[in-house]
Amino acid sequence: MESTRTDPGLVAVIVYDGLSLFEYGCAVEVFGLPRPELGDRWYRFAACAAEPGVLRGPGGIQIQPAEGLELLARARTIIVPGWRGIEAPVPEPLCEALRQAHARGARILSICTGAFVLASAGLLDGRRATTHWRHAPALAARYPKVQVQADVLYVDAGSILTSAGSAAGIDLCLHLIRRDLGPRVTNQVARRLVMPPHREGGQAQYIEEPVSRRASASLAPLLDAVRANLGKDWPIAKMAQQTATSARTFQRHFVSAMGMPPGEWLLTQRVAAAKTLLEETDASMDDIAVQVGFGDAATLRGHFRSRLGTSPGGYRKRFRA
Repeated sequence: MESTRTDPGLVAVIVYDGLSLFEYGCAVEVFGLPRPELGDRWYRFAACAAEPGVLRGPGGIQIQPAEGLELLARARTIIVPGWRGIEAPVPEPLCEALRQAHARGARILSICTGAFVLASAGLLDGRRATTHWRHAPALAARYPKVQVQADVLYVDAGSILTSAGSAAGIDLCLHLIRRDLGPRVTNQVARRLVMPPHREGGQAQYIEEPVSRRASASLAPLLDAVRANLGKDWPIAKMAQQTATSARTFQRHFVSAMGMPPGEWLLTQRVAAAKTLLEETDASMDDIAVQVGFGDAATLRGHFRSRLGTSPGGYRKRFRA
């Protein structure tokens, strides 16, 4: 019997009864829309049913994919868009299809509670993974072999990738595009989505108090000035002076508006700018460090190690267009 051949451009999303529509929509919006400007470089997208019959989603929506789990034998990339409940059992045929797909080299992504499906299939054993912060303790308790990281937007463990809450699924999908097609294509797709191509921080920084529009708007001139001049020194006193407030009032106001201290925000901007320069220029590590305000290559390397778990050189090698 001839073995099934993998389609390297095929992205398959799994549809199930009780489908999480937002997570499914994330996969469709990123991978399922035609992008003729990218020609043959873009992905091919298809949905497959995890179980027979008409499958339902919230609001009375019904979905009936044309293909079943046999599609997973051909897909290079498989997405599990959430699950119908963290207590809901995962059918063994779905687990087995995922195990077989992974064994032959497919990449498998989960969005939000989709991590429970991968864990049920045994694909997260011994791996780092994440899910929505609300369900991370349950994932860790139920599957002790999984190294649950509750404070990140997504985890890239090579062939297994997991995202946190629903919207973080878009971050993970954009990350995969960056891996496959480089930063320029990622930026192009992100613009279509009206999304940043990469968000800094993790889900642990969520803000329980609503952000004041007036507060964030009053900081806008300062934020723009800092981003445009990252190579300069930006002590708290200088930033406070720009907003005509005391240092203490400024820090309280900044945390309320931005969800993090000003020093942490400044570091995220500098790391983000360094990543862009590594991706899009041939500038040396020392030059990049000076341009973004780290001063020297050793400091740049330290921040990349602590925040990204890699060196600037390793990052450039992986993501250079």
